[in-house]
Amino acid sequence: MSQRETDRQSLRVVVAGGGEMGLRTTELLTDRGHDVVVVETDPDRCRLISERYVATVIEGDAARPATLRQAQPERSDVVAALTDDETTNFAICTAAQRMADVRTVMRVTETPDELYEEYVDALVFPERLGARAATNQIEGGGVRTIEDVAGPVEIMEVEVAAGAPVAGRRLDEVRLPRGSLIIVDANGERIGGPDTVLEAGNSYLLAVESDVMDEVVNLMRG
Repeated sequence: MSQRETDRQSLRVVVAGGGEMGLRTTELLTDRGHDVVVVETDPDRCRLISERYVATVIEGDAARPATLRQAQPERSDVVAALTDDETTNFAICTAAQRMADVRTVMRVTETPDELYEEYVDALVFPERLGARAATNQIEGGGVRTIEDVAGPVEIMEVEVAAGAPVAGRRLDEVRLPRGSLIIVDANGERIGGPDTVLEAGNSYLLAVESDVMDEVVNLMRG
């Protein structure tokens, strides 16, 4: 697996699969300032993605090494295989790792993740957690979606980055957006309260409404 680490700086990402999951993930990545290349077999999907101006689009099968090379994984930070076939996704991640030192993210549909954990850098179950979870895994760097609960709320674990806007500050000094709540530090030792200090390097569990998630991550990660 890749030794390269990712954070919220601008990344170059290859997304294999331009279906609904791949397109939504691409849109989120582009909104966050990343450079995305999408590889998709369906000409109609390629045309749709091109018309939205969210990514460079390559028409072809990313499971074929010649096609994957066109996306230049050696120039990329992440290759995310997000097709609806996990065998294809595994083949894409394996090929990418042979071509370059690149972080790999694999969409898993049915098989328990333990079968793939040692072979790829990150796994996503998009049917359960959505495109935002895939985006978090692609970006890496201290953000993990734990669970979708009823409605638009997600439970997340976020590590405070050094230099982030909230680093070293008490909760009563931080203006978190409405719709977000720090529940507890990730080791479960203390419930979040006004005098809780958000220490860089420490992780915290948060309940976050989906429409303010990006703002919360920016505060915690910078």
